[in-house]
Amino acid sequence: MSAHYQPPFTITPAIIHLIAQISEQLGRLSVLHQGDNLRLHRINRIRTIQGSLAIEGNTLSEIQITAILDGKPVIAPPHEVQEVRNAIKAYEQFEHWQPTDETHLLKAHQLLMTGLIEHAGRYRTGNVGVMKGEQVLHMAPPANRIKKLMSELLNWLSVSDQHPLIISSVFHCEFEFIHPFADGNGRMGRLWQTLILSQWQPLLAQLPVESMIYEHQKDYYQAINQSTAQTDSAPFIHFMLNVILETIINHESCSLNPQAKPQVNPQVELLLDVLKKSGNKAMSRDELQRELSLKDRKSFRKYYLKPALDADLIEMTLPDKPNSPLQCYRLKNQCE
Repeated sequence: MSAHYQPPFTITPAIIHLIAQISEQLGRLSVLHQGDNLRLHRINRIRTIQGSLAIEGNTLSEIQITAILDGKPVIAPPHEVQEVRNAIKAYEQFEHWQPTDETHLLKAHQLLMTGLIEHAGRYRTGNVGVMKGEQVLHMAPPANRIKKLMSELLNWLSVSDQHPLIISSVFHCEFEFIHPFADGNGRMGRLWQTLILSQWQPLLAQLPVESMIYEHQKDYYQAINQSTAQTDSAPFIHFMLNVILETIINHESCSLNPQAKPQVNPQVELLLDVLKKSGNKAMSRDELQRELSLKDRKSFRKYYLKPALDADLIEMTLPDKPNSPLQCYRLKNQCE
């Protein structure tokens, strides 16, 4: 193992500016969070789990994840329910892990992937590539190099004197490049970045950064691919710092205006979930009903559409023409 291993990354003026903005916003948010808000912590943990798993294709909503957390039965694909249960267990152990400890890293993977893959908690023994259809986006290093590469990365993590925002982002990017496990690398990389950041600012463990990554999923993968192509983590650092800053600003807005998201019925929650999963693409009434498996237009308007509009949670794309056949709906900028 090389004691002098240095991951390739450049610190740009834009990155320095983002670090300053995040630090300033965290200072303001810390004042608002004096005292422990257990309810808010729980809500954000659910959003974090939903966001991270949704990136990997899990279709369960925040309502369904809440039900699983409360021990209630949920009708959903068994492997998706297992993914949620595993993530809940992993985050329950979150505060007991040290990010530089390889045994903790392997234990975290074991918790996340139990019942989903054969060798949970162990590095892969075969070679893998990241695919898009038939196109190979990234060929990960050979399996026989993983132990050495992970030891070098964890050693760098333990001795680096860079800012935690940079360290955590570089680790995340390098981790995805190495791809040390047969599956679960994405959720592990995001989990470990949050763990690293939480030891710098514990408040960051309570913010749904992974939910915000899900909203920018395409940019997330693009930043990883760009960093790999350039052999420089700067594009990924820049992406992650922007996401963290956006999460903090949104969270601060909700803290200052706790009534921004009113209580809504389960039907409205399902409607909002469809729009979130679409990437907040504007959708027509027919598209929404089709996604919700609803045929009755009257019931859809009464129990889904009108309450969401009245609560100011969604908006029309043609507000001056509410009955237009071209009318579509999208999420408003609420405290999600």
